[in-house]
Amino acid sequence: MPQLISAISFQEMFPNQLCRCYSLSFEGSVLMSQIQVQMIDNTVSSDWWRKLVQHFVKVGDELEIRCWKEETAEIQQASLYGKPVNEMYEVSIKGIVTTKLLTELLTDEPADRSIYNKMTKYFTINAISGQRNFSSTHYGTEMYIDGVLDDDIAFFSKIMEQYNDCFSISMGTNLNIT
Repeated sequence: MPQLISAISFQEMFPNQLCRCYSLSFEGSVLMSQIQVQMIDNTVSSDWWRKLVQHFVKVGDELEIRCWKEETAEIQQASLYGKPVNEMYEVSIKGIVTTKLLTELLTDEPADRSIYNKMTKYFTINAISGQRNFSSTHYGTEMYIDGVLDDDIAFFSKIMEQYNDCFSISMGTNLNIT
């Protein structure tokens, strides 16, 4: 039976959140966690989003960008990074994250902010690398990151601590005993 060697409470870091979440480390185990973020303050700048993208999305990751069919300029731009496939109401562009795309995500300011305080012009961005699955949805106002490790959680917590009242944050843990 694995032995518990550490426990960290995120309730202290995010005291206004509804969820009490713990990261547990066991000797002889691989701990994979999930982070879920939903923006609840629509006045927040995109600094948090860019820092998380820079940390979690890497050149060479599998890529999927999803746009609504009427977002023709966004589809045209996303098509530089992969092959577009028409679906019912959306277009899915699949490819590989490039340096050019990463630079675009980290520097581009969405022009249309009339409906959302958009962090990105793309409705959905999915990037997969090994067991890590990064998903930025609803123009970056929601984020789901699966397969994160303790170092990732520490980075995330440091970035998000200044935005305590601006987001609904949930962190969960999956234990894979090796």
